[in-house]
Amino acid sequence: MRRFWWLALLAVACACRPKQDAPPAEAASERPARSAQTAPTHPPPPPADARPVIACFGDSLTAGFGLEPGQSFPDLLQAELDRRGYRYRVANLGVSGDTSQDGLSRLSIALEEKPALALVELGANDGLRGEPVATTESNLAAIVEAFQKAGARVVLAGITLPPNYGPEYIRQFDAMYRSLAARYKLKLIPFLLEGVGGHADLMQRDGLHPNAEGARIVAATVFQALQPMLHK
Repeated sequence: MRRFWWLALLAVACACRPKQDAPPAEAASERPARSAQTAPTHPPPPPADARPVIACFGDSLTAGFGLEPGQSFPDLLQAELDRRGYRYRVANLGVSGDTSQDGLSRLSIALEEKPALALVELGANDGLRGEPVATTESNLAAIVEAFQKAGARVVLAGITLPPNYGPEYIRQFDAMYRSLAARYKLKLIPFLLEGVGGHADLMQRDGLHPNAEGARIVAATVFQALQPMLHK
């Protein structure tokens, strides 16, 4: 009997509960409008970086082969420019293993950056492969001319070769950079790894690429060459 008594009590309670009034038709019709008004909006895209571009166009020495992110000389150059109040954006356009011919084939990508300044660092892999110096010089000349035609001021970074390539080939190779600089009236860094190359404590085990400390010296060399061309 207790069971039926509880069931009866529950039925009475449910019957006595007041019914909720249905929402007015107007209120229901307004809901979609309110939802539309409160829908989340996407934030506007960040403004484009309008700083003039310094294009570092080269091979593994520019790309930062063997270094951690942020340790390449273009990264360190950007940090130095920022520290000194120069408003430029450094574009690292280095590709490991590139020859001067490889650089020439991807030059259009660099020109899309519309650089104000261009550091051309190519030729080392040509030399290590024993390519004819005349071919390398022709490719570098075409690269320099394209940058200049696009309105960029060019700095040419030279490099040299290990002594086992022979004195005559090395002489021609080194003279190539001086010849290009004179022909196109370029600022020349005679040896990009000045003060670094040949110093075991500043080079990676391969003896060809600077380590993190060596890259700092390279960045300082590049900054010194660029500084007279910079504007705050």
